[in-house]
Amino acid sequence: MADMMQSMPMRRGVVTLRPHAGLIALAALIFGGLGWAVTLHLAQVILVLVAGTLLATSLWLVVAARSNAAAQGQGWYAQMLQADAIPSVVAKADGSILYQNPATHAVLADYGMSDTCETLAGCLRADLANPGPILFRLQSRAESTGAAHEDLVTGRGHLRLSVHHIGDGTYLWRIESASDRVLAGADTVSLPMLTVGRKDTVLSMNAAARHLVGERVRSLDRLCPQLPLRPGQANPILTKDGIVSCLVVALEGMAARREVFLLPDFGADASQIDGWAFFDELPVPLLKLGRLGVVELSNRPARDLLGVTECVGHPLGDMLEGLGRSISDWLDDAAAGRGDVHSEFMRVRRDDKEVFAQVTLSRVVEDGEPVLIAVLNDATKLKSLEAQFVQSQKMQAIGQLAGGVAHDFNNLLTAISGHCDLLLLRHDQGDPDYADLMQISQNANRAAALVSQLLAYSRKQTLLPQVMDMRDMLADLTHLLNRLVGEKVTLTLSHDPMLDTIRADKRQLEQVLMNLVVNARDAMPEGGEIRIVTENLTLDEPMRRDRAVVAPGRYVSVKVIDAGVGIAADKLQKVFEPFFTTKRTGEGTGLGLSTAYGIIKQTGGFIFAESQPNTGTTFQLLLPVHETPRDTAPAPKERELGSGRADGVVLLVEDEAPVRAFASRALQLRGFTVLEAEAAEEALELLDDPDLKVDVFVSDVVMPGIDGPSWVQEALKNRPDVHVVFVSGYAQETFGDVQKAIPNSVFLPKPFSLTELTETVQRQMS
Repeated sequence: MADMMQSMPMRRGVVTLRPHAGLIALAALIFGGLGWAVTLHLAQVILVLVAGTLLATSLWLVVAARSNAAAQGQGWYAQMLQADAIPSVVAKADGSILYQNPATHAVLADYGMSDTCETLAGCLRADLANPGPILFRLQSRAESTGAAHEDLVTGRGHLRLSVHHIGDGTYLWRIESASDRVLAGADTVSLPMLTVGRKDTVLSMNAAARHLVGERVRSLDRLCPQLPLRPGQANPILTKDGIVSCLVVALEGMAARREVFLLPDFGADASQIDGWAFFDELPVPLLKLGRLGVVELSNRPARDLLGVTECVGHPLGDMLEGLGRSISDWLDDAAAGRGDVHSEFMRVRRDDKEVFAQVTLSRVVEDGEPVLIAVLNDATKLKSLEAQFVQSQKMQAIGQLAGGVAHDFNNLLTAISGHCDLLLLRHDQGDPDYADLMQISQNANRAAALVSQLLAYSRKQTLLPQVMDMRDMLADLTHLLNRLVGEKVTLTLSHDPMLDTIRADKRQLEQVLMNLVVNARDAMPEGGEIRIVTENLTLDEPMRRDRAVVAPGRYVSVKVIDAGVGIAADKLQKVFEPFFTTKRTGEGTGLGLSTAYGIIKQTGGFIFAESQPNTGTTFQLLLPVHETPRDTAPAPKERELGSGRADGVVLLVEDEAPVRAFASRALQLRGFTVLEAEAAEEALELLDDPDLKVDVFVSDVVMPGIDGPSWVQEALKNRPDVHVVFVSGYAQETFGDVQKAIPNSVFLPKPFSLTELTETVQRQMS
């Protein structure tokens, strides 16, 4: 319709002038032809001049026709848009403005924009830092679909910018204030109502608010002399009749917007409130409380929040809990005007779901008796965020503690297991002490496994990732899993035939799956079936689940499903916490699932749990797909080390004396010459001797004074050919970037055995 209406006047101009131009041009051609045909020179000149004049006249008529069409087109714009209440601008494809109606000037001035701009982008730049991409996006959509619009948030309010393609590279833009659209519904509310945005910008005021204030204000400080507003309490408000005290009720909305209602403050005598009719008008949960905190009046939002159909006649304490003190004492203090009035967060007594409410009390007097108005705000999301923050802080603290404790234990276990290995070298199986030494060694290994769990939980263990197929790994693990589940339980595996590969530490991932399968077995004491299902999963958009956000991408999903007793909802959210267990005392350490959680998170994946009591539990692992094709070539075999004596000089730097003593003896037994240093400074002093030859540095990473990587980098400046073995009770990831900068260096985690130490040093030596 717009295309037809715009093109009609232009076509009339062309139809009116263009036939005359054509006839004159035809006459010019005829006279020109006669000029060439005649032989008389004077006649020839006259005919050519006449032809030229006629041709010029025809060209002028064509130009005039186009100018007339443009003028008529602009007249159509003015005629159609002059009286339009919506600000409208007609612009070319390049953004240059052809026409803007009077309403445009008003809205541009209202939003602080210039009304003398030559381009639409120039006009909008006052409130939009970079309007170019927005205009290009809308214009491109309008060119393909005919029209487009977008809601924009500016520093002074909300705008809706819409565009219509009206043909011939011309676009009709309309600028509409968002407040104009919401006021239609807001004006039906008899109480003064404001919509407040970021930085206390007043986005809209309904008719009652404009009548109370006497003008349309743009900022909250023009309305309230004392900021910030105190919701649920009396606030001074600047009105056309002076400062008036109003009870402020605020309702939090989306995109940092608040709906603010101004209630009459009848602090002296609330009996003037006619039937408290405003209760049902407000979308904010409100309660009127009488003596002893009994509810005398409630509105629908309050009943919805409390999860009841009727609450009149019930004490507030029957519906809320978790104040930390007696609710009746709190209400008595508020009714008597004792203490400061402030909000309290309490839990709503509901069986269907967990809901928290922020309760603000305001004291008024009705018929000589104190009455409390309780303003309730849904604080469930706020309390959930607070719980997440506290939980993350607690987990971080426990993780740091676990990492530190694990480091100290690894030093002790290195010394215990190492000296046990030295003793075993002097005792064969026929020795009476051999069995005792093996018990010491085995229990030291068990302690090392427990420490490894602590490191896995704190995500500070050293992982050895490799590209693998979950189907192959589960095939190798099936025999062990069948032995773990026993005869009463059936283990079933189901695989996606086109399963993608992942990159993870195979040993650690096997531990995760064994933990999950053992938990599933324990949940079915009478027997049943455990299913392990693997499949590919592609996420096109972020997935929010259990307080985690899984980024879009390709994942391998591994589910461990049982049909056991299940887990209650209040315990399900705690299953990954350390030392928490649903088993009976003595049946579990509470570290299995927290260890699994740490391993999966350190791998870059996610672990989720779903359960219903008496129905079963499903644990799901989401592991990122490894995009690089799996290398099918067999890994090169490491060169076998001989059992003979080695030869070379080793500089051993270790601040823990028992570890240093064991490592020194182990290397000497292998044939190495060992130089010992308790600290990095002592090692650097030894290396000051230019005649000293050293083949390998064996250094702890974390030491008092200069740390291991720092002194090694200093020493390698003069001895670049020396190879390095770093040892530490912490994970390699804690200093992995530093180690990468040190050439010819490897990492050996504590606790290590005599054989692991000597073979690692011998490989570096060779």
